[in-house]
Parts: sequence; C-alpha cells; structure tokens
Amino acid sequence: MSLPFAHSDPLTLGVELELQCLNTRNYDLSTARDLLTQLRKLPCEGEVKPEITQSMIELNTGIHRRHETLLANLVALRDVMVEKADLLNVRIAGGGSHPFQMWSDQKIFEGERYETLWKRFGYLAKQFTVFGQHVHIGCESGDEAVRLIHLMSEHIPAFVALSAASPFYQDRDTRFASSRLTTINAFPMSGTMPFVTTWDGFSDYYEQMKQLGVIESMKDFYWDIRPKPEFGTIELRVCDTPLTVEKAAALAAYAQTLAHAMRRDPSRVPVENIYAAYRHNRFNAARYGLSGVWIDVKAGRRSEIGPAICRTIDGLAKDADALGTTAALDTLHRSASSRRNDSDTLRAIHAETRSFSDVAHRQADIWATPVGPH
Repeated sequence: MSLPFAHSDPLTLGVELELQCLNTRNYDLSTARDLLTQLRKLPCEGEVKPEITQSMIELNTGIHRRHETLLANLVALRDVMVEKADLLNVRIAGGGSHPFQMWSDQKIFEGERYETLWKRFGYLAKQFTVFGQHVHIGCESGDEAVRLIHLMSEHIPAFVALSAASPFYQDRDTRFASSRLTTINAFPMSGTMPFVTTWDGFSDYYEQMKQLGVIESMKDFYWDIRPKPEFGTIELRVCDTPLTVEKAAALAAYAQTLAHAMRRDPSRVPVENIYAAYRHNRFNAARYGLSGVWIDVKAGRRSEIGPAICRTIDGLAKDADALGTTAALDTLHRSASSRRNDSDTLRAIHAETRSFSDVAHRQADIWATPVGPH
C-alpha cells in the first residue's frame, strides 16, 4: 500500500525560518530558552519552536494562498519576536550562519529527537547550528508532489544563490556565498530524492529504507526538496535564512510561481537527465553565488546563474500576474541582475567594520527593521 499523502489545496504556501538568538554584550549566540517561553502564545497566526541547539529558534507561518498575506504573517511574527526579545535583552537575527560562534560551545536542546540526533551524529548535530528557510507548497496528490520535486530540482541553484547569507563561519570568511550547505552535505541522507516518477514508487523506496534501518521517519531525509505527506506538501529546504522577512516572502513567492507554471503545463515531464549537472550547479551556487556558472543541460549551454534567473523570471510573467507575485519577483530579478545577495551585504559590513561582532549586530538590526513593501 502507498504511504498516505494528505490532500492540500494546490499552491498554498507556508514558511519555516530558523533564526539566531544573540546576546547584547558581544552578539555571540545566546540561549533562546526564556524567549521561547515568552513566545508560547502569539497574538498572530503561526508558532515559534525550539531547534536542535539552544541558541536556535524556528518560526512557522500559517498556510497562505497569496504572497501578500504570507508577508503580513511574517511581519507580524517578526515584530512580536523583536518586542519579546527586547524585554529579555536579547536580539534576533537572520542569516544562514553566525559569523563567529563555535560549534563546540553549543548545547543540544532537550527532547527525544534532538537527543537521538546527538547520539547518532555526534559533533555534526552541534555543527548543525546553521539557519535555513524551508518553503512548503501544497499538492493535491503524491504523484503531483513527486513531479514537482523533480521539476523544481532544476531551479535549486537559483534558490541557493538568491538566498545565500552565510559567508562567515567559526570566525573566518569561508569564501563561499552559502557555507551552510557544506554542513548539510555531511549528513548521510542529504542530496536529492531518488528518481522515482510516481508516489507508489516513492512509497516502495521509503518502506525499503525503513525496513533496512536507514531511516525511522521522513524527517531523516535531509534532501534539498522532500515530500511532506502528512502536510500534503513538498518542502524546499535549500535556502539560507535571509536577512529580512521580505526576502523570505519573495523566495516563497518565487517557488509558488514556478510551481504554478509547472502545473499549467502538464506536458512537462521530469527526466533523469535533470540531475546530470545537479551537484556541479549546486556547488557553484553555494561557492560563487549569483556569479556562479549554471549548466543548462537541456539547452546544452553555460551561463552565469544571475542572468539565467533573470531569464526564468521573465518567462514567468503570466504566472506571476495570476498569483500576484510580480512585485516580489521583481526584487529577486534586481538581485540576480546585480549579482548581489545577502552574503555580499554581510561581506560589505565586515569590510567596513573589520569586526565579526559588528556583523552580527548589524544582522540583528537589519532583521528588526522593515524594508518597505515588496
């Protein structure tokens, strides 16, 4: 029997953001325990939860159909988090990594799953103190989820490059736009879902992995995109947490618009060749950001990732108009055209201040400051 897949309204959206809790003395990571207590009851839709180490918190939005309501939800959650953090003399920051924290100083949050991960993965569990954005897109069936996962995989380098916000790690410039991805790569079930083309095929694979003891549940797949059958969604997991909620909402809108175009054209059938240059493209996006080389396997050509994203967004005009995501995609188009992302912003701050503490301080300031409509 196939693994159950919950029905969701197609193209509905939800976002998860992993965030940094900072002290106000030197802007190193701080325990989020008291802040989580303050955020148990929220005056807006969504929830805030602990993550694997005690300085991490996870923000979850409600379910949305439109970019503007998702953004409003994110803004409301950000504002209440900033207000409660100020009362406790701590700060919240976006970004895919903290500039100078040391993994060995981190403490695992209490909880059966987190303790299991610590026992299983050792120091990798503490090195997992990196911060990502996950985007959920609703699907009406498991077969649709499998199709969208494979088709969306072609665009993974775009999401890596656009969201990249982790140039610094352990008090060093990594020379990567997204150093966070190298941490994810260390886990045994990272990478891509196997090339199955139906939900029945995926169910067979899942049961085999479970019977072999490779996994215990769907959570053990650390793939760049994975199905979430209990939610009836696919989950895009490759993005760094951006510096602002506005950028996070724009990235979710991009994913929704791509999915809309894929649903509108049912003749687009996944082929395994999509993955021929996958690791190359993903690495270049993580290493060089929007200036990295993107190999278009279908067209047999190479180009910079930034211009390739611009061409893709230009081709989504009708879909963006239908969904109301045009303004959000315009902000990503400008970023891709200029080849500048959040990692470039953070490097510019460090070049100005020569202080990783000041970089973290500015990350918190940027997170707390509205940047206007997107």
